[in-house]
Amino acid sequence: MRFSKPNRPIKIMEVCGTHTMAIARSGIKSLLPDNVQLISGPGCPVCVTPSSYIDTACKLAEDPNKILCSYGDMLKVPGSQGQSLHEYANVRICLSCMEALEIAKKNPSKDILFLGVGFETTAPGSALCIKEAKKQKLQNFYFLSALKRTQPAMEAVLEAPDTQIDGFLCPGHVAVILGETSFSFLPKTYHKPGVICGFEEEDLLISIEKLIQMIDKKTPKLENTYTRAVKKKGNPAALSLIEEVFESRDSLWRGLGLLKQSGLQIRKEYEAWDAWKHFDLEKMTNKEPAGCRCADILCGTLSPHQCPLFHKSCTPYHPVGPCMVSSEGACAASYYYEEETL
Repeated sequence: MRFSKPNRPIKIMEVCGTHTMAIARSGIKSLLPDNVQLISGPGCPVCVTPSSYIDTACKLAEDPNKILCSYGDMLKVPGSQGQSLHEYANVRICLSCMEALEIAKKNPSKDILFLGVGFETTAPGSALCIKEAKKQKLQNFYFLSALKRTQPAMEAVLEAPDTQIDGFLCPGHVAVILGETSFSFLPKTYHKPGVICGFEEEDLLISIEKLIQMIDKKTPKLENTYTRAVKKKGNPAALSLIEEVFESRDSLWRGLGLLKQSGLQIRKEYEAWDAWKHFDLEKMTNKEPAGCRCADILCGTLSPHQCPLFHKSCTPYHPVGPCMVSSEGACAASYYYEEETL
């Protein structure tokens, strides 16, 4: 496929870690015209989680009467002092929140905490799990929410004083839950085009070409090339679960700072299973490791190879920042697949 060459330099941001990895793995950047740049944004939930969340989790893991359950990507993310969860014996990898629930049932004498990191994609499953904990009257299961909403992050990028983003590849997984119309704010409010995109090479090629043409012709609108999975109004059952169990709150993002109504906290009706309240945990803060530029990479103002630690002291085997740890991180994608990093 040959992409159209626009009349001016343009920048397109993908807001999904899976897109970031798929783009790097497929070599799509090498096919682009020299005046089209793809930029990774704040689409990796592990990467945007503040360092103090890891600090809190590690402190909880020091208690032998607790078992922490987490998605695998979180285990090697460094905290503010360089510590990470893989150093603790009472940390378990789970593929879903429901697995943690089963661990709680099998270990009634211990507190089981699930590290709830993710976007709207994982929120419905987490909500269902919390509902099930209430139904079964489990008194040793707790959810440590770091769930975040996608739209406020995209708006923060667009409203940054130095933003130069011309269009967006919208996250397919999130759109499956929220629906096509949830991204209509891009052309309506910000006059930027967006394309909801799947994850195969063909999805990416078609979507990028559509964005190039809309930007070049100054005809911003929202298009959906992932219609096989994304409906106009999303998944009503999943949205209902999120609404029942969670409510919006201000939330801290690595790179973007504190964004209003950008997180999801457990509602009062389910607060007995809220780890933040039950253990009276401190609010999140963020401290970047010395020299790490993950915050700038997540905002799209730097690329991974512009970080002074990249491919030197920071590698997937000895990560300094979260973007090198996660399987959806921009630095990991660049390290493994992009020639410019070698």
